[in-house]
Amino acid sequence: MQTTKGKLYPVVEQINNTTTSWIGRYPGEDNDIKSGQTFLSPSGGELDSIEIFSSLVVRSGEVLITFHEFDAVNKEWGIKIASASVMFNKSDSNKWISFPLQGIQLQQGKWYGFMLQSPSSLIGVGEAAGTHREPPNGEGQEWKFISGDNKGKAFTYFSLAFKVELRA
Repeated sequence: MQTTKGKLYPVVEQINNTTTSWIGRYPGEDNDIKSGQTFLSPSGGELDSIEIFSSLVVRSGEVLITFHEFDAVNKEWGIKIASASVMFNKSDSNKWISFPLQGIQLQQGKWYGFMLQSPSSLIGVGEAAGTHREPPNGEGQEWKFISGDNKGKAFTYFSLAFKVELRA
């Protein structure tokens, strides 16, 4: 008997792209820039992938995504649950890029986050800017980390352009 996997559907998404968040390393700089995004899962299910919008690939290279539980009360990132990497090329500009992260069960009402990093490249990730009254991703926050800064800085008025896809 052959079993087929269910259809993919986005459980959380922020698809607006009004500005750019950078990951990687600027030319002539020593600091690596990582971006992160937190979100509250509105339903449970098996995670299949996370997609991000690649606005601009300045320098090709490997991009690593790590997936974490997130403590929203203390604003702390948990240990890495999963990771995946994808090679980005200049032709990947203005495209949705999928990172496969199968086999993780998300729980309804639980906070999660993902981080993007690429020390060998420079990638512009789509981002939406909001306001105090209308943040682009509800309660989620965009995060920035600069080399060696494990705490990072959170921004409620910004959100990466992303889709968290579960398998039905």
